[in-house]
Amino acid sequence: MAARTSQHSGGPLSLGLAVIRSSPTPVIMLDADLMVVAASTSFCDAFGLSPDRVAGGLMPSLGAGEWRSPQLQILLTATARSDVAVDAYEMNLDIPTRGMRCVVISARRLVTDEDNVRLLVGVTDVTDARAADKLKDNLLREKAILLQEVQHRVANSLQIIASVLMQNARKVQSEETRVHLRDAHSRVMSIATLQQQLAASRLGDVELRPYLTQLCRSISASMIPDPERLTLEVVGDDSATSGDISVSLGLIVTELVINALKHAYPGGRGGRILVTYGGDPHGWTLSVCDDGVGMADTPAHTKPGLGTSIIEALAHQLDAAVKVETGKGGTTVSIVHVRSGPTLLSERGAAQLST
Repeated sequence: MAARTSQHSGGPLSLGLAVIRSSPTPVIMLDADLMVVAASTSFCDAFGLSPDRVAGGLMPSLGAGEWRSPQLQILLTATARSDVAVDAYEMNLDIPTRGMRCVVISARRLVTDEDNVRLLVGVTDVTDARAADKLKDNLLREKAILLQEVQHRVANSLQIIASVLMQNARKVQSEETRVHLRDAHSRVMSIATLQQQLAASRLGDVELRPYLTQLCRSISASMIPDPERLTLEVVGDDSATSGDISVSLGLIVTELVINALKHAYPGGRGGRILVTYGGDPHGWTLSVCDDGVGMADTPAHTKPGLGTSIIEALAHQLDAAVKVETGKGGTTVSIVHVRSGPTLLSERGAAQLST
């Protein structure tokens, strides 16, 4: 044993061994037979080993045998015989004085000549870091469960509010009051539908096609007395977006559909309202199209209604513009967002919407 270590009694190698011994990072140097040539004091302290019993011993025999891992021996032996390095090999050590620890091992082959192959092995105790990661994951999982429960309860509460509004709408004598209550019911249901979609989404994003489809079903059930004569349909791609944007899109659809139901089909005439959504790398477009009587020209001084104000504010939040096409064949209102830069709601579009 002494003959093996005496060759390092002076010169650069001795300096290198001194550097290893004084390293603040747990590190050891092995020869080709996995015998410990040098070990840092930090390594001995971290794993409860006596420094005078480490140097000159075989790594698998260190401590109480906790380092005797067949897979680790195979990896280190392969590294000593080739240039294949060990990167972040993770294993558990049952240390008598410290209990079960999780360590990450890396190894590099150092060659001065063919007779002096050395392995530089770094060992990092990641037990506390892994425990912190696990705690963080558990907290995030609990947070997601709680958030989902809150969203369910909010959706249920909103549906109760919507039901109360609809019941009151049926009881009141004033037609004007009844219309306002039905409008409020549809607006509340748009938020309730969104909450249901958020609760069903694990990633926090909302798939727009099922969301808008369910929203339009709710509006149809409350505001269209004969769904065979007047239909409300949704066509869209597989786009998904955040909850905040979904709220705005849902409210815009609600206002535009309410507007079409109020003004596009007088006298109980039938028809079809189509809601479409599509996106690409350059932006997205949300449209509500009806085949009703079209819009009459609105004087510039006419004060916009509540629905117009809501759409204007929501479009501004989305950096989108409103485009209106109307004629004898019906009306199409499009909310257009271009990703290259923010655009505001056009004055012409705001003036022509008359909720």
